[in-house]
Amino acid sequence: MVNSFTTPQKVALLLLRLTVGAVFLWAGHEKWFIWSGVPEGMPGMTPTMVNLVKLLSIVEPLGAVALMVGFLTRWAAAGLAIIMTGSLYFVYFVYHIGIFTTEKGTGMDYNLLLLAGSVVLVAFGPGPYSLDEKFWGRKESRVYR
Repeated sequence: MVNSFTTPQKVALLLLRLTVGAVFLWAGHEKWFIWSGVPEGMPGMTPTMVNLVKLLSIVEPLGAVALMVGFLTRWAAAGLAIIMTGSLYFVYFVYHIGIFTTEKGTGMDYNLLLLAGSVVLVAFGPGPYSLDEKFWGRKESRVYR
């Protein structure tokens, strides 16, 4: 059975898109420094890592804007979910950081929340307040029960 979203669900999807998009937009913007060269104090930045950060400084803001306006939302959210899966790998296996943020430092909780938000947008789509809805109609904004 297919049901349309209720008004609170529509607003919740819009708020989720705007929030996750804003965080990724900021995160991508904060990586732009790498285009000027590797700053001192970051000696562990290999050329591969520098290129990865440059790539992320481009794709994170693009994915963020796509989420915020609701354009190709499921694709953008899937790409951002892949990025967050990679970040979880680095946080846990490379830097050996715990799950929760404590007074000793950040944890994986932030990354897990962004991953979860991205997965929800992949699963449920952008909702009706989106360019996807305007261009492609109702198929992007239905819940299957």
